[in-house]
Amino acid sequence: MEIIRTRGFARAGLVGNPSDGYHGKTISIIVRDLYADAILYEWEQLELVLSQEDRSRFDSIQELARDVRTHGYYGGIRLVKATIKKFVEYCEGRHRLHERNFSVRYESNIPRCVGLAGSSAIIVATLRALMKFYQVQIPLYLQPSLALSVETDELGITGGLQDRVIQVHEGMVYMDFARESMREEDGFRYGVYERMDPVLLPPLYVAYSVEAGEPTEVSHTPLRARYEQGDPAVHAAMGRFAELGFEARQALLRGDATKLSRLMDENFDLRRSIVPILPAHLQMIETARSVGASAKFAGSGGAIIGVCPDDATYDELKRRLNAINCQVLRPTVR
Repeated sequence: MEIIRTRGFARAGLVGNPSDGYHGKTISIIVRDLYADAILYEWEQLELVLSQEDRSRFDSIQELARDVRTHGYYGGIRLVKATIKKFVEYCEGRHRLHERNFSVRYESNIPRCVGLAGSSAIIVATLRALMKFYQVQIPLYLQPSLALSVETDELGITGGLQDRVIQVHEGMVYMDFARESMREEDGFRYGVYERMDPVLLPPLYVAYSVEAGEPTEVSHTPLRARYEQGDPAVHAAMGRFAELGFEARQALLRGDATKLSRLMDENFDLRRSIVPILPAHLQMIETARSVGASAKFAGSGGAIIGVCPDDATYDELKRRLNAINCQVLRPTVR
């Protein structure tokens, strides 16, 4: 029996986020140390197997409460189910699917609700498994848009293309979502995606705290409402986020790690000016900066990323962040 195992990696927004949903420009990297796997094999009936995050049996009421605080009210099975539905709809009229059924489950070591794109990693991994099982080729530039539609159209979750673009293309990608750069095909909109050599990156760190997590919609939903209402501060910030993304691309191409570090710090400071920051998240930023590293959110909050130029600084950074219950790693990008 053939067993299909496909993977979607965590990602970290290097510079420019959250302008990806607002006609901006961003750069993101993949974090290969953290990933979601989809495991699919032929089966008599179509079966979605629950994972640990989808469990509904607990030893105590306190354990249930801890589980909800860590994982939220929904596990990843709804993501798998919605991905299958959107895949079928995409294939209708384009690809003839065979009649064999399958069993599918997912596994993930990406911490939930800390802004490392764990949900979209499950979707990307599942989409890859489905394409392999049915031998369907979806254009690479459309896959992120299809993956995004799983959350926005099916599940009503606010989000942008950035996470899915980097998880589909992997490595490091510069993305241009400006209105004049966007294209449309098969009902899906997509931007201009430029793969950049990860060798251009200076030494980075990623840190996250499961205890300080926050669902992405907590910050993104009010921000979207303010943008649509024409809030001048939000509109000005989104314009600057886009500029930061472009300037970071130039800094990377020049090998200017100092400039990139400054841009990353500005990215967070600008975000702080328009979005409330949880005290625990701010503590992570301030702790990292106190040892000489730059620091910004990797996504919506709960994980940070920055330039950490040498091993001595990294060791001190790790010691101080560990002391406030944060995990720290040097991300594997290639």
